[in-house]
Amino acid sequence: MNKEKIAELEKKIQNDYSNIAGIMILKDGKELYENYFNECSSTSHIHVYSVSKSILSILIGIAIDKGYIKNINQKVLDFFPTYKVKRKEKTIQNITLKDLLTMTAPYKYKFAPYAYIKYFTNNDWVNFTLNLLGGNGKIGDFRYTPLIGPDILSGILIKATGQSVLDFATENLFSPLGITVESNVVLHSAKEQREFNKAKNISGWVVDPKGVNAGGWGLTLSPTDMAKIGQLYLDGGMWNGKQLVSTQWIDESTMVHSRWEEANLSFGYLWWIIDDKEHACAAMGDGGNVIYFNTKKKMVVSITSLFAPRVTDRIDFIKEYIEPIFDNCDS
Repeated sequence: MNKEKIAELEKKIQNDYSNIAGIMILKDGKELYENYFNECSSTSHIHVYSVSKSILSILIGIAIDKGYIKNINQKVLDFFPTYKVKRKEKTIQNITLKDLLTMTAPYKYKFAPYAYIKYFTNNDWVNFTLNLLGGNGKIGDFRYTPLIGPDILSGILIKATGQSVLDFATENLFSPLGITVESNVVLHSAKEQREFNKAKNISGWVVDPKGVNAGGWGLTLSPTDMAKIGQLYLDGGMWNGKQLVSTQWIDESTMVHSRWEEANLSFGYLWWIIDDKEHACAAMGDGGNVIYFNTKKKMVVSITSLFAPRVTDRIDFIKEYIEPIFDNCDS
């Protein structure tokens, strides 16, 4: 390992990526680099924001593998038979799980901040989101919904499996990987939410007042935890000789299914497709939280970050500074 290049990398982090909490880099399944910043350590658990979505995608895949869900073409409302559709609302009746997973479902709200306020003050995030699903929009048009939308998938998991999202995740994903997510996290006020976003030592997953885990945010993980997820995908869903999620789901969920033209990003099933030729994909969360894996290079990079607005792009950081240093290193 070139110590000078490592020193340059860490200087770059201090100067341009100063909110990074921790980094882990794997090559061929072996750890090449692990370091922590901002008074964080290997035991620090950071709110990884929208990385939670990609974890939710894995859980949907596992639920399909186990037969709890037939397939992604099932209608959303099949899982909510008592939900009352308003008159003349036909769009919502045709929306499928695939539409939610590919962010191609339409919603009624136009201004996200206004909807967010109502979301956080609502007692039932799943029902609140169902009430915003559909409208006059067209199914198939990409619309990134970072907060309002994925909770419906949480509700579907609960309906299909009969377990909470965290319990299902713990049994079928976290425990087999050696990941500990200790408990549900209840946030009673905006102040508590701000404190949660800054915390370094809370192990859990946020729930709404009904106890439903947030679908698009709210999970805390360490770089080691996230690196395990990336390695699981590199290894086709296999971990210690056990198939945790099918290779079929991994392949399908990391194919291009939709595209956010405005951001020039391709999308799978709640995973971002970074480079189709190298099969490089990422789970990305606000503030610069990332699980990145590159199949061609057999590399995994996980980064936890303390929240900061308008951070420098982490994918550019990985491709410009991390991959050139570690791609040819002996593992």
